[in-house]
Amino acid sequence: MRRSLIGRIWPNATAVVLFIGFAFPVYWMFSTAFKPTGDIITDTPVWFPTDITFDHFEKAVAADHFWTLVRNSFTVTVLSVAASLLIALLASFAMARMRFKGRRGILLTFMIAQMAPWEVMVIAIYMLVRDADMLNSLVPLTIFYMMMVLPFTILTLRGYVASVPRELEESAMVDGCTRPQAFMKVILPLLGPGLMATSLFGFITAWNEFPLVLILNKDIESQTLPLWLSQFQTAFGDDWGATMAASSLFAIPILILFIYLQRKAVSGLTDGAVKG
Repeated sequence: MRRSLIGRIWPNATAVVLFIGFAFPVYWMFSTAFKPTGDIITDTPVWFPTDITFDHFEKAVAADHFWTLVRNSFTVTVLSVAASLLIALLASFAMARMRFKGRRGILLTFMIAQMAPWEVMVIAIYMLVRDADMLNSLVPLTIFYMMMVLPFTILTLRGYVASVPRELEESAMVDGCTRPQAFMKVILPLLGPGLMATSLFGFITAWNEFPLVLILNKDIESQTLPLWLSQFQTAFGDDWGATMAASSLFAIPILILFIYLQRKAVSGLTDGAVKG
């Protein structure tokens, strides 16, 4: 009985320790954003704000080009995720339902592309964009962000499409649906968790991406929030309150999306990983 009790306690204790370790930096970031400057620069850490202030958020929002960069980040992220989902839906259906020569090779290529670090291709990407005269544009960022998340999206959705019984699709076709209609009316509604998982992954990847925008977009009007955030402390000197407020504003969309999609996203990732 003692061993059984210990066996139940240590996994929970380990989970609590890990949770505190991961959650504390997030808590410190948000709490510092609301602390008065006196509580931030003191030699003794102030674990809980003695007074709540929104001055740091006002400084962050009032920074030059802030709303332009917010618009750029949302534009690039949403377009890249939407394009990757559209292409991946068609590709995953072909990979899961059709048999053709070279299918295994294509799947292997997707896996290799997913494992390869994009940073090794930054120089080649820069030369390609420069020769196309598209530096300081959001179009290359959207295209390359889409390419970053596309292999993962295709592989995950392929497993999810393969988990849908063929009989459902065949029954719809017997009832008079064409194959595209069967896909739209039968298979697509069952792909909800997989679509949420891949869209969450794509959103986080595109929203946080830093090296490409650093290399391709030198014009402040064409940059995104991650690059602005890395230069934010320089703009405000050592104003750590404004820096933490800017970091909090940058993290809020990801936190909201994750909280909203977390259950279905986890289901989509596990189902897509083990089926097909």
